[in-house]
Amino acid sequence: MTTQSRTARRPRPARAAEVEALHQTLSNWGRFGERDQLGTLNLVTRERSAAAAALVRTGRSVSCARAIDTEPSAENPQPALHHMIGTASEGWGGDFLALAPHGYATSHIDALCHIFHAGMLYNGYSCQRVTARGALDLSIDALRDGVVARGVLLDPPRVDGRPFLEPGEALHPEDLERAEVESGARAGPGDVLLVRTGRWRLRDERGSWDPRERLAGLHASCLPWLRERDVSVLGSDGVSDVIPSGVEGARLPIHEVGIVAMGLHLLDNLDLEALSAACSEEGRSSFLLVLAPLVLARGTASPLNPIAVF
Repeated sequence: MTTQSRTARRPRPARAAEVEALHQTLSNWGRFGERDQLGTLNLVTRERSAAAAALVRTGRSVSCARAIDTEPSAENPQPALHHMIGTASEGWGGDFLALAPHGYATSHIDALCHIFHAGMLYNGYSCQRVTARGALDLSIDALRDGVVARGVLLDPPRVDGRPFLEPGEALHPEDLERAEVESGARAGPGDVLLVRTGRWRLRDERGSWDPRERLAGLHASCLPWLRERDVSVLGSDGVSDVIPSGVEGARLPIHEVGIVAMGLHLLDNLDLEALSAACSEEGRSSFLLVLAPLVLARGTASPLNPIAVF
């Protein structure tokens, strides 16, 4: 199916009122308790973690992270600062690293305090809980024990016989379901769902561009599908949201509804090229996935190196 035919048969755009209503209809507020800090990560039970560990057969491990950029580019105008504080001159090797994990370049996981809607955070916490000293609720250190879960990779461009999606190309629920059929793995409760758009393959072939203007990703119509499947985490080689969103007044509806209403942690700017190749070579698209964020007290995110194990 070509991009043109796929686009032509879908209604555009979604209405802002419809997306606004999703904050109510898809809400997980109170589902896991009044003081819940984990959102859909509550779905990663010990039993599901043990079942995910049983998927390991060959022991092959694959990183899903980009190298941390230290040079400015169109997608990363404020790269990480990496200074050497120990060299041969000092007689030892030492580094200083400073970075802002949010944005369109660094592989990271968003904490549930990252996005506000109508002055509120997930589960009814006030946005006033995010202070100059950091987030007093829903911060990234709530994930100090890590996430050990079943990972599922969906690869929509591969289904169409293409290396990548075009910038700004939107994925809809039927695209995700077609990718599931192709992969042989169905995303379900507690799974970490990874969606490859081929962003970095596209960048390698055509050069960098400003992803704030156009980026492939999920259309807002995928939100009920994600809630129905009860995935615990959503990740992408983009930022999960398609840009532009097609929804007036909602720049990043997957972020806004997913994080605030559903309590869904998001993994942004992953590199899924090696994982896609490994899934093809291993003949399966489900695997053990381990997420180990930094224990950053009151933090709104953490840089991350997700590890898939086959």
